[in-house]
Amino acid sequence: MTTVWSGNALAEAIEAFAPGSVESSAGGDVWLKPESISTVCEGLKTRSEFKFDLLSSLTAVDYIDHFEVVYHLTSLPMNSSAVLKSRVGHGRTEASIASVVPIWRGADYQEREVWDLMGIRFDGHPNHKRIMLWEGYPGHPLRKDYVTYDQSIASTSPDAAEAGSTGGVE
Repeated sequence: MTTVWSGNALAEAIEAFAPGSVESSAGGDVWLKPESISTVCEGLKTRSEFKFDLLSSLTAVDYIDHFEVVYHLTSLPMNSSAVLKSRVGHGRTEASIASVVPIWRGADYQEREVWDLMGIRFDGHPNHKRIMLWEGYPGHPLRKDYVTYDQSIASTSPDAAEAGSTGGVE
């Protein structure tokens, strides 16, 4: 059975090797300061008490006033897992965080997908370009402020339904 690090225990352990890097912790999650993500992730991968050798998932959430990058880590040798989060893009501008590709090569496509669909830049990424949509595609479609081509598709108002929108298809 996989042991899940509690947020408080993991936060204390992180503070021991990277003081000042933890913003908060709750449940099974630890929120890190964006500027400390590289130091903390490197420590979690290489330190003998953690050995988080696998980045299981890297994703992002749009909370309207900020974005959150979420890292799910797994240690195969220690049979444990942890969740790290970092708030970026306060005010919906300058959403960026350091790339963890130098630490976990498997972050490559995951960071590119988050960039492509959410617009969060990963500083230092070796191939920072779109992965699903074409270059020149306007915007990032999973952001809550993204405007669809035909707004009636996204509208739930009775007026849009009465208008008989075909979703842009004639």
